[in-house]
Amino acid sequence: MTAIQERQDEGGLDLRPASQVMRLARMGSFFPTRLSFMPGLIRSMNREGWRFSRPRFEIAGNGEGRAVYCVDAGARRYSLVAFAHALPDDARSDRVIAEAWDATFALYDGEPDEAELKRLAAAVPKQEAGRCRPSELVLSRANKSVRVFEHVAGCLAEGRQPDPALLASVGYLMRTTAVYGNGKFGIADRERIAGRPELAGPFRAEMLAVYLIRNFTLDLVEEAARKKAEAAGAPERFTRLAPQLRRFLGIGNSTGLGMAPFLINHPELINNWIAARETALARVRALSRAAPEEVARFEELVARAAAHVGQWRVEDARQSARIARLEEDLALLSQWLAEEEWTSSSRPWDSLYRRAEEAFSLEGQEMLVSLLLEPQGALVDDLTDLMAAPPPRGVEPAMTLGGLQEALSRAYDWALELDFAAPGAEARFWYVSEKKLEPRLGERGREAGEELESPLDIARQVQALSAALEEALAELGADASIAAFLLRHPELRHVVRRVQGAARHPYGEVRENLIAADCLPIDLLRCKLSFFGASKFDPKSDRWTRITLYQGAPLPEDLGAPGAEDWCLPVLERADNAPVAE
Repeated sequence: MTAIQERQDEGGLDLRPASQVMRLARMGSFFPTRLSFMPGLIRSMNREGWRFSRPRFEIAGNGEGRAVYCVDAGARRYSLVAFAHALPDDARSDRVIAEAWDATFALYDGEPDEAELKRLAAAVPKQEAGRCRPSELVLSRANKSVRVFEHVAGCLAEGRQPDPALLASVGYLMRTTAVYGNGKFGIADRERIAGRPELAGPFRAEMLAVYLIRNFTLDLVEEAARKKAEAAGAPERFTRLAPQLRRFLGIGNSTGLGMAPFLINHPELINNWIAARETALARVRALSRAAPEEVARFEELVARAAAHVGQWRVEDARQSARIARLEEDLALLSQWLAEEEWTSSSRPWDSLYRRAEEAFSLEGQEMLVSLLLEPQGALVDDLTDLMAAPPPRGVEPAMTLGGLQEALSRAYDWALELDFAAPGAEARFWYVSEKKLEPRLGERGREAGEELESPLDIARQVQALSAALEEALAELGADASIAAFLLRHPELRHVVRRVQGAARHPYGEVRENLIAADCLPIDLLRCKLSFFGASKFDPKSDRWTRITLYQGAPLPEDLGAPGAEDWCLPVLERADNAPVAE
């Protein structure tokens, strides 16, 4: 039993059951919360007084060069080493198979000297093809959003600010196409840094790298504008980007299927993420009163959410319809808040949530979860310390066949009910691309590679285990050990281990047939990205999406100032404080 699960009963309210939460449609409706990794990192930066500097910024007139951004995070220093490249437009691609980018990055453990910078310059721009070392903690690359980048640079070169409506419609100047950590391509394994307090949380090193990349993109566009003004013979015209625009712009990201299997392959970690979120929600719903200042803060957040969603526009028809319904949900929520009697119930936040469960779409319900948690930092922030997970356990060989069958029946009733003989039930298969070592999804019977299928068909494996157990129980008896069973069925070791762990991490399993024709991998992506803290989900198909990271987040110079941690649901506003309309 995890530390979170041991505290499930705090407040006297049950957590939402896994049967409700761990369905793709709901997971694909999650929004960031204050427990997400980027807000958690910003709080650490702000409260621990992290110090930032830019010891090198050497960018030539053609846009090529290097920069180093350093952060002192208590006892240690980390550096983002950035390389800018003059990339022809016809060579720019967000696909993982690309071999050139507008910028490439490494998060370095310490501060590199000139010899190390030369070594990194030979390796980092090649990304996967380079030769990196454990001194590199994160490897990344990014491309410009050319239309926005050139617009901003051109405006600043002429001494004026860019069009806020264009910035609101995109939200970033550059987007990363990969952020690699945890030992990929020779960089440091997670174990090297897991014990460091400043990087102890999930994906902390990656989130730090992205924060520094965002700073680089803002500096890069200003440098491009400065060079344009100089080339035009009018250097005095150059102006810097207005602070509110710098703060609003985040860093974009393009994410595809490579992220999806992570949720399946790390059941204990995902359980801890979801359990923290659900425990936080239960704590808030269990509160016996809503203080006036809490109500006022909540009303402010609801209004901000409405403005934020109003600036969220995508081309995808499915997501556009969901956004339109979400706007209706938020309008209805505002009406409810105008009813004074809602605060007089014995558990006002719970009554609000239960009312939303009856009336709202899934996106509306999950947005409400984020809104309920945001004002309650003192109540829920401790849960962020429980979202990591130890290395996975092995099979417990002494467990009896009877015990395994009981665990399977209790945790996987949903999987046993699936009909794999139904049309489309086995329509797809997961595999790993030999060329790029990235997960892919193939069409069974129409595409090659089925014989190399990855074991992500958990429900089908559970059914195979159940059938094998029935035979073994009849022959060996309920008291026989798992060790004896696996001698006969070594191919089932993977699923046996999952079933044994299910009691310890009930939120660890996505309760869907992940090889069905109607499975939408985009929902897996959104779930994981919401825990990163991503916003403005912009699906480009059911297999990849664009998002925005750190939009509205405080800049290094903002840290320590009042309100530095209040940046959720960012809204770009005009000078009269009205939201910018697209």
